[in-house]
Amino acid sequence: MSKPATRLQVPQVDLKAQYAALKDEIQAALARVLESQRFILGEEGEGLERELAEVCGVPYAVGCASGSDALLLSLVTLGVGPGDEVITVPFTFFATAGAVARLGARAAFVDIEPRTFNLDPKKLEAHLNALDPERRRRTRALIPVHLYGQPAAMDAINDIAARFELPVIEDAAQALGADLRGRRVGSLARTACFSFYPTKNLGAYGDAGLVTTADANVYGRLHALRQHGCTHDKYHHDVVGWNSRLDELQAAVLRVKLRHLEDWTAARRERADRYDQALLAAGLTDRRQAYPDQAHPVVVPYRADGRKHVFHQYVIRARDRDPLRRFLAEEGVGTEVYYPLPLHLQACFRSWGGRPGDCPEAERAATDVLALPLYPELAPEKQQYVVGKVAEFYRRA
Repeated sequence: MSKPATRLQVPQVDLKAQYAALKDEIQAALARVLESQRFILGEEGEGLERELAEVCGVPYAVGCASGSDALLLSLVTLGVGPGDEVITVPFTFFATAGAVARLGARAAFVDIEPRTFNLDPKKLEAHLNALDPERRRRTRALIPVHLYGQPAAMDAINDIAARFELPVIEDAAQALGADLRGRRVGSLARTACFSFYPTKNLGAYGDAGLVTTADANVYGRLHALRQHGCTHDKYHHDVVGWNSRLDELQAAVLRVKLRHLEDWTAARRERADRYDQALLAAGLTDRRQAYPDQAHPVVVPYRADGRKHVFHQYVIRARDRDPLRRFLAEEGVGTEVYYPLPLHLQACFRSWGGRPGDCPEAERAATDVLALPLYPELAPEKQQYVVGKVAEFYRRA
């Protein structure tokens, strides 16, 4: 009698493995803050800002409470307010459009490229050319998203934005360490917004965020807004801001992890390549397709020329995505769908007038994207198990 196959457990993310490797460093950093009893706007936060500004290749960085607040701070700094419009993509995390809505503005959604899942420059230009003068006047900013860790086509996007005199905000929440032809994400627009949510490539032990900029005036305004609008003297406020400070405990954790980020990024890229090769060897993909089909039910992540992908997620497009996901869960493989409903179809944005068919590429992606397990500590045998289970599902189908 043959021995039953071993069922492995492969979580989509495994933060415990990371903590086990860093435990002593993390605890020493936390102890340092506790001994200082300085928890807000201290040396750890200032050190993190300097270090991340250097990583991104810009002179300024401002820590804040979350990636969502990083977007909000950037929009307020650029003067976005009630009645304005901000162009962004419909296929991203809710916070991108949520920050726009919190200011009484509305998002104008422009569809994505099918292979990178990022803003399509051709559709952006067509959208801007089609605006009537009044909507053109109300359009105040543009937020491209570097989804899953791959930079958007910022050369083309910035060229279009310059011609239409639109300031650009990078939503770089998933892309710290990525670059475009040697220029780091975080240096490609007026501001760039980062999230340090615990599952990010550089993750805190709670919420935390940061904004980068090369503009001294923007830096000064960001710095004031995140501290209730206080600019110089304590208890003197030139503008109305809010409390969005990055605390010292989170900054200390992030500074420890930042020392390992380059190695982690290399490990993520290596594991992404390993998935590509295994899926290709299994006959599940051919690398050339944009959508899954009967012969090749899986599309592996596309790497655009000149862009360093840091693989916050390894996202395939999969035929029969939902049945595949249920099968993998039964076999111990964790997956996630980023994102199952495009933003233009979210109930809370119904008043903005979005309808099915407005953004067909985003809508199609929402039906077939699937994030497979990916983290720096992911062992080769577990990746092979995942690919084997994907192949098993399609053999049965």
